[in-house]
Amino acid sequence: MTQTDFVKLVMPLKDKVFRLAKRLLVSNEEAEDATQEILLKLWNNRKKIEEYKNVEAFSMTMTKNLCLDRLKSKQAQNLKIVHSNYQDHNVSLQKQVENNDSVNWVSKIMDGLPEQQKIIVQLRDIEDYEFDEIAKILEMNETAVRVALSRARKTIREKLTNKHSYGLR
Repeated sequence: MTQTDFVKLVMPLKDKVFRLAKRLLVSNEEAEDATQEILLKLWNNRKKIEEYKNVEAFSMTMTKNLCLDRLKSKQAQNLKIVHSNYQDHNVSLQKQVENNDSVNWVSKIMDGLPEQQKIIVQLRDIEDYEFDEIAKILEMNETAVRVALSRARKTIREKLTNKHSYGLR
């Protein structure tokens, strides 16, 4: 595989790899490091890449595995929480504060989900992967992916509803 072929095949995946890494590792710096490491691994294995039917699924699987390994390692103790990916300049200050609060709460709720549910929500709702692709990446049954996503969404909805009702329910 030539360098040009590699760039055309792999570089469009860079942003998706970064977003999944950021969801799992939280820190921008850690996500950037993980993305760079994945791209380097893909480059070093560029001769084998052509063998894979779905390079995108392969790279997302690599990202998931690398991030989970990092979280299990001692490096996980050094991760910091930074969320700055939501900005909307066309709303009132009160609405902007409410939106930021909701985004922060959803993010906190997602962080509290089991790893598998967290990854599935990220891949399906944020990255727009199809169920069959997620099933391949996570090496799961497609039905199990749907069930896990449903449970994760229900948990997020219930906790967010409780937060916004200020405990009145």
